[in-house]
Order: sequence, then structure tokens, then C-alpha cells
Amino acid sequence: MKSVLVINGHPDPGSYNYALSNAYLAGVEKAGLDVSQINIAELNFSPSLTYGYRKESPLEPDLENALNLIKKAEHIVWFFPMWWYGYPAIMKGFIDRVFLPGHAFAYQKGNPFPKKLFKGKSARMVITADTPAWYNRLFMGSPAIKQLKRGTLQFTGINPVRVTYISPIRGSSEEFRKKWLEKVELLGEKGK
Repeated sequence: MKSVLVINGHPDPGSYNYALSNAYLAGVEKAGLDVSQINIAELNFSPSLTYGYRKESPLEPDLENALNLIKKAEHIVWFFPMWWYGYPAIMKGFIDRVFLPGHAFAYQKGNPFPKKLFKGKSARMVITADTPAWYNRLFMGSPAIKQLKRGTLQFTGINPVRVTYISPIRGSSEEFRKKWLEKVELLGEKGK
């Protein structure tokens, strides 16, 4: 049975991102897949990697649990809004604190590229934005997508990483939002 982990990076439980992640979870449950969930905003942790990699910052219990769920998962689905062409600060802090050397990657002597410790996993990023996809891609270079997809997930061995980009959210109709909830639920049913 495929193990799926849903990670929500939005700080507001009343957000459309939460509605999307709940729709995805409903789909996964219909499919009978093994599913776990992390709502980053509900975790108790310091988002600051105080010493960088110079000195270890012990993981709080919520982060230890999150790391174990990430290690166990075969497929990880991230839900987050794109703000200032990046993702929310709480999500960045979570990644800084959890995707650490020795857990997500390992330095290799004499090799500038680390060993990828999360090989064998796949992921999907479900991003909400007000920026049209064409503008984000052509004029901005898709920085949030590249940072998470290439700079974190693929860097640690997670591949393939698929992207679902939902925009514009601001001013969107109830019908638009409902259709996306249905599409995301279907992704959950397929375990994608």
C-alpha cells in the first residue's frame, strides 16, 4: 500500500490551501492509501536554524515526528500559497529545520555534491497564487517552484516532482474554486 504524506505550509487553517489539502486527503482515503498529514502551522518549533550547519540544533518533538513521517512516506504532497514569489516563512523554517545533513542528504568527502538520502520518493507541489502561470514562468522564472522542486526535493533525491499551479485565487469565482477542489480530490484518489 502506497504511503502518502500531505504537508500544508499555509499558516491559516481557514485558507483555501487547507480546503485543497482536505480535498486531497478525502481522495486518498477513498483510494484506501496509507496517509499522514502535517499542518506546519500547528507544530511547536523554532523556525530558525540558529547556528546554520555549524552546530546542531536539536529537533523539537513535533519536528522529530515530522521527519519520521517524511522518511516513511513514498509520496509527499505539499500545499502552499506563493507569496512574494516564494513560500510562507513558517514553511521555509520547517524545511530549514527538518531537511538537514544526515537526514535528508549527506556530505561526501571529495565530492561537492551530497548523497541524496530521500531517493525512491516522489512529490507533488500544489501552489496557489494570484500571479498568472505565464507571468510567473516567463518574467519571474518560477522561483518558488525551482526553490522547492530543485533546491530541496530533487536535491535530496525526491523525484519525480510534479507541480499543480492554481491561479489566480484573488477574485476567483466559487465555481473556479470548486472545480479545483474536485481536481485535487481526484489527484488524491490516484495517489498522485
